[in-house]
Amino acid sequence: MPGGKERELRRRIASVQSTKKITRAMELIAATRVVKAMQRADAARPYARRITSVIENLAASGAEVDHPLLREVDGVKRVGFIVMAGDRGLAGAYNTNPIRAAERQLMAHQSEGKEYCLFAVGKKAQAYYKFRNYRVDYSYMGFTDNPAYEDARRIADDVAKAFSEGEVDQVELIFTEFISMGTQRVSVRRFLPLENTRVMAEVGGGSAAAIASFEFEPSPEAVLESLLPRYVEARLYGALLDCAASEHSNRQRAMKSATDNAEELITKLSREMNAARQAAITTEIMEIVGGAEALGADVPADDLTAAFASMAPVDSHSLSKT
Repeated sequence: MPGGKERELRRRIASVQSTKKITRAMELIAATRVVKAMQRADAARPYARRITSVIENLAASGAEVDHPLLREVDGVKRVGFIVMAGDRGLAGAYNTNPIRAAERQLMAHQSEGKEYCLFAVGKKAQAYYKFRNYRVDYSYMGFTDNPAYEDARRIADDVAKAFSEGEVDQVELIFTEFISMGTQRVSVRRFLPLENTRVMAEVGGGSAAAIASFEFEPSPEAVLESLLPRYVEARLYGALLDCAASEHSNRQRAMKSATDNAEELITKLSREMNAARQAAITTEIMEIVGGAEALGADVPADDLTAAFASMAPVDSHSLSKT
């Protein structure tokens, strides 16, 4: 019969093996989803580039609008933070990095005497800030690993409304930018107010000649004004897709690391179990020999063979034959 330590080690090995199966399955699922997320992010970029190019060209042609999203405030009193994290954990530092980056930004603005407004995207962001007794004004959950354009539109509507109505004077976007499978970085960007049309034309390199042959109804200014909200939605949607790809990539790496650690732990525990089993066998043999010596009698060879067979059932047949 195995000793108490051996039984404990067997239970631990079985538990680690079960955990290893789970982490391996999650790794394979994340590897499949990250490819799809990368494809969606790549498919959305042409639209974002095109709408940006149209706005820059309209601005270069002289179209200027007085849109609420372009409102600059001299004395910023309240700053909004769009913090993008995930709904689930087991993804390494994916959730922690943007949340803490946003908290640092929030504390820096508070030290300047400014108020804050939190737009928490993802269950993890909401839970963190509520636990830290921050006020979460807007929260969005249930779609972070597979966002749709309607999700971006819903967030954009709330942010644009809060900015247009003066609830916030400035908005910053904090999200995880997807660079490659092995590289993701936290990005902190000014989201609102948008740069005015003149700056867009100068920085973006817009060309008035690019739209010289087009006629706009009712006017270039009206087209530009209607495009600005779509531009905000496209930026948010692109950030959500980057976050989804980053989340799956981080989860795949985290689960691979967990699987490798489980394999190493199983090897270590197996060695400990073998050592404990050998120690138990040696102890039982010594007890038999010591008991025989204490009685002052030799142990018959058949009895000794039977003792060995009982301690090592796998070799019982071969031992009995000898």
